Amino acid sequence: MILIVAGTLFIGYALLILYYRYLWSSIPVFSLPRDFQPQTTVSVIIPVRNESANIAACIEAVLKQDYPSHLLNILVIDDHSEDGTVDIVKSMKNPAFPIHIAQNLSQGKKASIKTGIDLSSNQLIVTTDADCKAGPLWIKTLVAFYHSQKSVFIAAPVRMKNSGTVLSIFQILDFISLQGIGASAVHHRFHMLSNGANIAYEREIFHSSGGFEGIEKIASGDDILLMHKVAAIHPEKTNYCLSQDVIVETNTEPDLYRFIQQRIRWASKARFYPDNKISLVLYWVFAFNISMCLLIIYSFFNLSILKWTLLLIFLKTIVELIFLIPVARFFAQLQLLWFFLPAQPFHIIYTVIAGFFGQVTKYEWKGRKTK
Repeated sequence: MILIVAGTLFIGYALLILYYRYLWSSIPVFSLPRDFQPQTTVSVIIPVRNESANIAACIEAVLKQDYPSHLLNILVIDDHSEDGTVDIVKSMKNPAFPIHIAQNLSQGKKASIKTGIDLSSNQLIVTTDADCKAGPLWIKTLVAFYHSQKSVFIAAPVRMKNSGTVLSIFQILDFISLQGIGASAVHHRFHMLSNGANIAYEREIFHSSGGFEGIEKIASGDDILLMHKVAAIHPEKTNYCLSQDVIVETNTEPDLYRFIQQRIRWASKARFYPDNKISLVLYWVFAFNISMCLLIIYSFFNLSILKWTLLLIFLKTIVELIFLIPVARFFAQLQLLWFFLPAQPFHIIYTVIAGFFGQVTKYEWKGRKTK
């Protein structure tokens, strides 16, 4: 029975992944026009908590932006850091780009971003994380895309940096698929996905959509849940900017515990998605991976179905590679796909663990236990 269930769920899963592959293939890659002259005011908001190891490099990357200094400022909002983060920011004075450090009087990432938006008078808000770095054309290309598409909300690509460990490679392989699915779905308005490490939106649309009102008590979701609120009002102006010039690079988690905690945090907001399409996708993927876990366990007690289990794992790998190869090529991480097949059993187990505990338990993030 479990073999039949897993096989049936695989058919739907395979069709879904191949559909994402079709969607990805039709996304145009955006190029910065040579004659583009920026006139839009931009605030880069960086919420921080205990980021003394990362914040200097993040700010340095923003200071190197090819963008007029009088149109850009940096707002670093501290969420009660307990290390030297604030002192590092205060020491980074720059005559070209204003750097403002402010204290989040409440708690949490959404409150920090809201504080930054309240302090900003600029037209476009760009958010990133303190452990991220971007190339010099990041802001300029986002702004050019913003005008060319008449967007009010822009999701953009994030790439994880390979530290060379097995765990790092595993995280990257998982993240590439999430990025590819997000880009494909948003561009074609199939459903909405984004990552707060690299999003941009109009300050005015933040206020007119209600901002974080109604979702402020949800620990995560400063990106996707806000995106859903904006897309409900302006679906045709909620876009994805597929350009290598706007890729933001972030670090992988250094150990297994923090990796699992991160993914539980990401999964925890799934039950709050108002879009039934994304909920159906997530439930189907989760159900398929549960069936595969049960099938793998059952194979140890019934060796006659082991060959069918291995066949399903192999077919799952092939279908996912058809989707992942062009996505990994875009992110310049194609060589890592050699590790994809050996990682399959672990990925199946991890998907079930993160998906389950994301709905039923608290997680630890930045030294806080939250849910």
